[in-house]
Amino acid sequence: MIPTWSAVRHSYRFLCFSFVSFAWSAGAQVSLVQQPKSGDAVFQRVIANQKKTDDALSLYERIERVETRKSGSDASPPQTKVSRVIPAGTGVAHIPVGPEGKPTDMDTYHSELEKLEKSLVWAVQTGRPQQEAYEKVAKKRKDRDALIEAAGAAFIFTFMDKEERASRTLLKYRMEPNPKFKPTTRTSAVYTKVRGTVWVDEASGQLARIEGEVTEDISVGLFLAKVYKGSHFMQESYEIAPEVWLPTYSQYDFDGRKFFVSFSIHEKTFYTKYRYIGKPPQALSAIRAELGKSSSSIADP
Repeated sequence: MIPTWSAVRHSYRFLCFSFVSFAWSAGAQVSLVQQPKSGDAVFQRVIANQKKTDDALSLYERIERVETRKSGSDASPPQTKVSRVIPAGTGVAHIPVGPEGKPTDMDTYHSELEKLEKSLVWAVQTGRPQQEAYEKVAKKRKDRDALIEAAGAAFIFTFMDKEERASRTLLKYRMEPNPKFKPTTRTSAVYTKVRGTVWVDEASGQLARIEGEVTEDISVGLFLAKVYKGSHFMQESYEIAPEVWLPTYSQYDFDGRKFFVSFSIHEKTFYTKYRYIGKPPQALSAIRAELGKSSSSIADP
């Protein structure tokens, strides 16, 4: 199958996201040079907290502002898309909003909320279609866990220094591919071609920042596209609620080719206004309240 542009673009996003999420797996090798705490103690906390972060992303809505440029040196204003992003059980709703995160057309906005309500009503049902949808979600999580296990042996972390960010102390580590790592899948092979730096919040054991660089060309979509060496990505996270850390900013600067056509993806995403909305039954009640409807019967068609 020949990948579409959107599929290839998704692969680049997955490359970044997978690296951010999976690099903190159990058994990650840690160099203890000048390390202020036990390596195992530091990274076991990070591992547990990263899993909590993954879970929290399915429970918190947010505003996402995505700024995209065609090239890194492009001086023209970026293309900007702002959305209210709401977890909906087996998927995520992206509802367009204005620059300040507020609706610009109430009729259109109301219509999008109505669509979301229907999706949530479907998500709280217990029929065979819902079961199959949640099984797919579980399969993705299982695949993700397999990648986490693969990444566990993929990197060596060496303590570098301590840095201050606002009132918090961050532990800074250099992250390099482990030459002994033998990838077993095409996706896990990505880890052999990336290096970077990570910052861990000392008090909480949370992943506060990560920066990475592609060190060799990476093939995408059965070798029909490539991400070139030198491509870069980063992500920052902050505590948005007590003991809940979520991404606040990410940036991807990728150059490569699709077939024989060169491309550049330069994208910044700002995540703001996180709000707990809960699992589908709670989210449905919240959306119905926003629509001015009763939430007494969440299973209404």
